[in-house]
Amino acid sequence: MGIATDITLIVIAGCFGGLIMQRLGQPLVLGYILCGIFLGPYTGGLTVSSVHEIELLAEIGVALLLFALGLEFSLKDLKPVRNIALFGAPLQMLLTIATGLAIGAIMGWPFKDALWFGALISLSSTMVILKTLMNQGWLGTLSSRVMIGMLIVQDLAVVPLMIILPQLNNPAMGLQILGLSSLKAALFLLTMVLLGTRLLPKLLAHIAALGSRELFLIAITAMGLGIGYLTWVTGLSFALVPLWQALF
Repeated sequence: MGIATDITLIVIAGCFGGLIMQRLGQPLVLGYILCGIFLGPYTGGLTVSSVHEIELLAEIGVALLLFALGLEFSLKDLKPVRNIALFGAPLQMLLTIATGLAIGAIMGWPFKDALWFGALISLSSTMVILKTLMNQGWLGTLSSRVMIGMLIVQDLAVVPLMIILPQLNNPAMGLQILGLSSLKAALFLLTMVLLGTRLLPKLLAHIAALGSRELFLIAITAMGLGIGYLTWVTGLSFALVPLWQALF
């Protein structure tokens, strides 16, 4: 089987999974996830063959989805819940990490393994939550704004976590490299914020003034994929910043 056959299987399975979840009154994304597990390489039976190619397509799809969902929001709309997000999200993450450490201690795991576990379960999937809110028609409500605000704080927290946690495996590298890595991440995020608030809006306004919907669509797609590529080059998640750029 080739990549075309794999895509066909995924689309058909996703269609059936979505129909089942729709009949059960559940979010469609649950059906998509279950079908992905069923067709995965570790479940046996009917599976996709071009796993690496499918993973690449999935990364692109997630980046474009987050970029499109980010266009539905504005950071100005999140101002009423900024205090809840700024204080609630870090508190939630700290409590969840502490829970992970406690579970690790009970299971007899090394401290670093328990810390990694706690950090992983402290984060939520921005894509899944936003997709679910959109499908349920809850976008724009107060509760959705609170959740989105907390998701943004979690996305920011991913950067220091991705920098600090790997350094724990090699303490001999010292604080100097850790500090340089932190500075690199801070400069990158600052650059993304400046681009999103200063340059990209003017560029999009100029393209929109040309009156070509096709060119505007291509420009948005290029921005989403291009920014995702930049995050990947710097060692961050391919789909991390497209949502942020769309928010700005």
